[in-house]
Amino acid sequence: MSNVDRFVPSASYGLLDRTPEGSPADQAAEQVRHLGYALLDAGYAPAELRGISDAFESARKTYIETHGEARLRSLDEFYTVRSVLTQPAGKETFLALALNPNLMAVLKQLIQGKFILNQQNGIVNPPQEGYNQSAWHRDLPYQHFVSSRPLAINALFCVDDFTFDNGATFVLPASHKAEPFPSRSHVERNATQIEAKAGSFILLDCMMFHAGGFNKTNVARRAVNHVFNIPYFKQQINLPSNIDGANLSAEARDILGFGDVEPASVGAYLSSRESKKS
Repeated sequence: MSNVDRFVPSASYGLLDRTPEGSPADQAAEQVRHLGYALLDAGYAPAELRGISDAFESARKTYIETHGEARLRSLDEFYTVRSVLTQPAGKETFLALALNPNLMAVLKQLIQGKFILNQQNGIVNPPQEGYNQSAWHRDLPYQHFVSSRPLAINALFCVDDFTFDNGATFVLPASHKAEPFPSRSHVERNATQIEAKAGSFILLDCMMFHAGGFNKTNVARRAVNHVFNIPYFKQQINLPSNIDGANLSAEARDILGFGDVEPASVGAYLSSRESKKS
């Protein structure tokens, strides 16, 4: 019997507290809290999705030309485009993607107070070939602790459809609530592969274990990964030093980390405190 055919009870008793029904953003936030992952429609029209796809290809081509295929392959970086929103090709497209309103609505529920963009990377799952995202990991790697509220959220934007055949992401539901990586038998019983349409965000609590699947097709599967976190973790790449923030809104500057660059000296620290008072 499929999930569609199941009869899910609607009646209940003995409940003293219950989460009310809400918007798509509310529903996504609720699922991330409970299971560690959710899907969210980014709200783009087909023409906008084609524009993102074209920008991705342009950015990747320029990135490889700039850094060299041989060098990127030697570093196991050939299938990643680091800091896409700072690349010359398509940077406006990827800046807008990082500030997507539907995404912001969920993040503001999951991370109370201020959050910043830690990283935004283009990711290619190559056909018939392994890649460096296909191992189980957390997006705060090497950490074995859990928190009562999210410290960081991964928002994986699907440039292409994610299918079982092209290596859709695997997750271990609720593993953001346990410190150690689970046993092999637990992984085999509970690993869940997430199919998603192009234009969707796959949202993950960054402490949930996940892995990219193997792409069995003959076509690459592309995504743009974002990590947003509380402003106590350093950014993967210093975005304020690579983005012209003159025309950005105050909220966008906050999200991109303009207010959280560590001071270079005591004098700079005191000046930053003075600027916040004015």
